[in-house]
Amino acid sequence: MVDTPVEPLIAAEAIAGRVREMAMAIEADFTGRRPLFVVVLLGAFVFASDLLRQMQMPVEVTSLVMSSYSGSHRERGPRLLADLRADVAGRDVVVLEDIVDSGRTLQSLCGRLEQRAAASITVASLLDKPSARKVEVPLHYAGFQVPDAFVVGYGLDWNGLYRNLPYIGVLPADMESIPAATRTVR
Repeated sequence: MVDTPVEPLIAAEAIAGRVREMAMAIEADFTGRRPLFVVVLLGAFVFASDLLRQMQMPVEVTSLVMSSYSGSHRERGPRLLADLRADVAGRDVVVLEDIVDSGRTLQSLCGRLEQRAAASITVASLLDKPSARKVEVPLHYAGFQVPDAFVVGYGLDWNGLYRNLPYIGVLPADMESIPAATRTVR
């Protein structure tokens, strides 16, 4: 197997602290309300799990599956792979996203939620990549800003790999030249 260097960018300890702060801020902003948390899978599952476990308020959670990437290449547009099972009409919705880069996935999702008559839509994302933004989207809570590089770990992947890293790391720009089946993390 080929060793694939993943350069650490954000340490696990820093992520844990920031996720705790985000949970407290969201909880304070929704005091006395019962929002529906919508987890954008697969990338946001680790972030959502850690964030929701920090909250003292009762939480209601649902999810959907969207995809914007094939490997490190952006698809033509976001694809909905599995839709929501919960009714969002009249609900305060808090979207939990792993990363907001171009904004197209979030724009598509917010449009769907608006069409389904959500009372309000609030977005919390672990990572924000404003340098890659193609469309403006609401981002109410952001954990960290990241550079315009391909990041993995803490739920984010490259070709299904690296979601299990406890930190956020950056992949080398030449990842496409290494066959997926031969990669290991170093």
